[in-house]
Amino acid sequence: MEKLDHIDLAILKTLQENGRISNADLADRIGLSASSCSRRLDILEKSGVISGYHARVSHKALDYKMIVIVHISLSGQFAKTLAEFEAAVKRVPNVLVCYLMSGEYDYILRIACKDLEDYERIHRDWLSALPHVVKINSSFALREIIDRPNLAASLGS
Repeated sequence: MEKLDHIDLAILKTLQENGRISNADLADRIGLSASSCSRRLDILEKSGVISGYHARVSHKALDYKMIVIVHISLSGQFAKTLAEFEAAVKRVPNVLVCYLMSGEYDYILRIACKDLEDYERIHRDWLSALPHVVKINSSFALREIIDRPNLAASLGS
């Protein structure tokens, strides 16, 4: 994929504001013909710039009122150790995000929980059982200030 131009960025920004917009309305809003807009969308999708279309569901609406940021240290950073941890953490149902990190901790997780007791259960039943974990440090989010799901919406502003 070549570098994104201002039209591609406008398409991405518009789709992030309204992922259900019709191709005709998107083309009209961007100032393209419907066929040109459709071709650009196809390129953005096939190149992986657009990785999917998703409904963004509030975790609070599902009674998950707590977000916990968990820092994890492993016994080492050998390829096998990392692969085993990553395979196991993908099975933890409450993990929203997992990052391999540089620095003091090996991984950072973002976990949705119903309450403190729910996190205690997740910690006991899932996190403590993950392979190669030697340290778990948990921080509880007090308030969400910003949750920007996509970067392109803020580009070109």
